[in-house]
Amino acid sequence: MPHSKNITIYAMSQKGYAVVQALIKKKLLTENDLIVFGRDNDVDIDYADEIIALCENNNIRIEERKDHQEAKTDYVMAISWRWILPSSKKLIILHDSLLPKYRGFLPLVSALMNKDTIIGVTALFANDYYDSGDIIAQSKTDITYPIKIQKAINLIEKNYQELAVKIVRNIKEGVELKAKAQNHDEATYSLWRDNDDYRIDWTKSAEYIQRFINSVGSPYLGASSILNGELVRILDADIFPDKNISNRDPGKVIFMEYKKPVIVCGSGLLKLTVIKNSKGESMIPLKSFRSRFE
Repeated sequence: MPHSKNITIYAMSQKGYAVVQALIKKKLLTENDLIVFGRDNDVDIDYADEIIALCENNNIRIEERKDHQEAKTDYVMAISWRWILPSSKKLIILHDSLLPKYRGFLPLVSALMNKDTIIGVTALFANDYYDSGDIIAQSKTDITYPIKIQKAINLIEKNYQELAVKIVRNIKEGVELKAKAQNHDEATYSLWRDNDDYRIDWTKSAEYIQRFINSVGSPYLGASSILNGELVRILDADIFPDKNISNRDPGKVIFMEYKKPVIVCGSGLLKLTVIKNSKGESMIPLKSFRSRFE
């Protein structure tokens, strides 16, 4: 049997933690392997401390990104990694979309926004153009709506773990990793997002806005709007039966339902059930009925 290969795993977020956890459980990591972790201030929990504790409790070598120089192992695998790594035939990316769909940034958010009923993960070899390398394997999961981003992440954890265990086991056993080229004509792209992209467009339908709120909630910052000159986060909402409104003006409060504001949308109505200010304090009940979300 060919000699066992070693691997460096760049792991971040809940997904990275889940992969390291699965590999340790299957006894696929040794003292010659390395876990590199990074920190992310743009999410509620970045799982850096959890990854550290997991590795230390199981005697797995670990380094923080700022202290890490370069990978010297036979293979490299990256999960939820935010920084550029040198591309090579030995660099394996785990990407949370079924490529060639949603190359790029936050593909799972884009899938939920587009109401895809199948989500999943692709393992591919890196090349010079992001997410366009040859595909090693894919794993997928069926979903139904409404669904929040955290639940979707919980579901695709298993897809990440399944692919990582299969690939690392093959690496350890010296089995060649075979890959197939993507159909580049079918590629779609998911753009990066910043704070402006969390802002709700009230001219959209109530169903779309609810899906948007569900798609960018925890572990991300949450959908936002301006209320009386203050930026607020809208973290949960329910569809409310629509009414015949003669002067439909999206963003305005039309009713108070058990102290929760019902907002006029481009089509339909939406009851906001969780609203918080920049300090994390609840904004319900609103100070004034005559309020407009902008």
